[in-house]
Amino acid sequence: MKYRSTRGQVTGQSFESVVLEGLAADGGLYIPEHLPSLPTDWQTQWADLSFAELATELITLFVGDDLSRDQVSTLVSKSYSTFSTPEVTPLVDLDREKKVHILELFHGPTFAFKDVALQFLGNLFEFFLERRNSSGGAHKITVVGATSGDTGSAAIYGLRGKKNVEVFILHPEGRVSPIQEAQMTTVLDANVHNVCVPGTFDDCQDIVKQLFGRAEFKREHSLGAINSINWARILAQITYYFYSFFALKRKGGGVPVFVVPSGNFGDVLAGYYAGELGLPVGKLVIATNANDILDRFLKTGRYEKNEEEGVWATPSPAMDILVSSNFERFLWYLARDYEAGGDVERAGKVIGAWMDELKTRGSFAVSPGALAKARQVFWSGRCGDQETYATIAKYYARDPSYLLDPHTAVGVYVAETLRSDIEEMGADTVCLSTAHPAKFSEAVLKAVNENGHHLDFASILPPPFVGLLEKPKRCLTCDNSADAVARLIVDNVSKD
Repeated sequence: MKYRSTRGQVTGQSFESVVLEGLAADGGLYIPEHLPSLPTDWQTQWADLSFAELATELITLFVGDDLSRDQVSTLVSKSYSTFSTPEVTPLVDLDREKKVHILELFHGPTFAFKDVALQFLGNLFEFFLERRNSSGGAHKITVVGATSGDTGSAAIYGLRGKKNVEVFILHPEGRVSPIQEAQMTTVLDANVHNVCVPGTFDDCQDIVKQLFGRAEFKREHSLGAINSINWARILAQITYYFYSFFALKRKGGGVPVFVVPSGNFGDVLAGYYAGELGLPVGKLVIATNANDILDRFLKTGRYEKNEEEGVWATPSPAMDILVSSNFERFLWYLARDYEAGGDVERAGKVIGAWMDELKTRGSFAVSPGALAKARQVFWSGRCGDQETYATIAKYYARDPSYLLDPHTAVGVYVAETLRSDIEEMGADTVCLSTAHPAKFSEAVLKAVNENGHHLDFASILPPPFVGLLEKPKRCLTCDNSADAVARLIVDNVSKD
């Protein structure tokens, strides 16, 4: 199994190298050169596997000779032993009569879906580095990431105390929830560095990309990526699409339509790869908040930043993103099949031109054929702030009551707008729940209590959150520039 960059200038890379490198030297994102084939009898042979067993089967298909099946199994078991339920990602009914289900992805140590990937990625980093150092080497990695809230805490919990790993997480000042900020800044391990940057998540993400684009700096500090630009993040998330498919079959359900709250496109991209591998998927639904670049693309074929309005601050801040970085991976397949006539080399050039156009002019457009293909795979919808609050209140008031976090509420609302289309397909709706509601307590309490209920903060806190806001914190502040962050990294790595 080998990997190539979406920009076309880097090919033939091993799984280990793309995990440790993160972003390709040409600025592109790594994708498999060829997708593997599932066993012909996978639907019967995998039907009763545990989450960890299923993850082992899927991940083994993508690692080539870099890991044995036993090594994958050990890493996977270690990663998911930190989850609070043996199911890891349980499927629960939201509305049994209307065949609507919630895939709960928030049972990891930081109560967010990103734990599924980042617990595994943290163990991968440590394993590869220790193996490289077993013959007397001194390999280290400096992980640099940007977060709109959940990636940062999940990465920190996955990497805290890991040997040979330094972690620098950039978050936008005032644009993460108090619980999210506390989850990050109360981790005092020496290898963890939180960095507060004025601006937006897109500013933080752009700084990270700029640092990875500085070849000498990247090489000198062995930069590694934990954002979903790292292929291992996407790979790990494929498992819960398969796991929910089997869980749905055990409930007597039909083909799933997956509804995914989408910001950086990584979560729904894993669903795309699951479908390409052969998982029966009725449709993938991209659910956006007011920051709706993906919904607008599906409606117009134009990928446009909308820079005049900038990033809207919404009750679902993990989705407050102007540009969805992982969308480049899906665009590569559109470029290959509809703009480059199947020529993979030319596809990289098309992607490079599109990304240059996005950077210089703020937008680009795909061909009608490419847009038609995207619409075959995806539906989309947009949910405003008031609809988010109303959806939380609605499902809390129902019997039985279910408390949605605001990101999940975006997905549930969009699913409701598409109910007739989904019912016409005879499909079940699976809404991915990306975070525990306590992580966004301000939005949840506002939604519920302004609709005549009396929900208090303490009642929704899981035990690890109790007293979290009062714990000692450590955080660095930095100007909004790649140069400033680079200096901060140099200063703090040298101290340690």
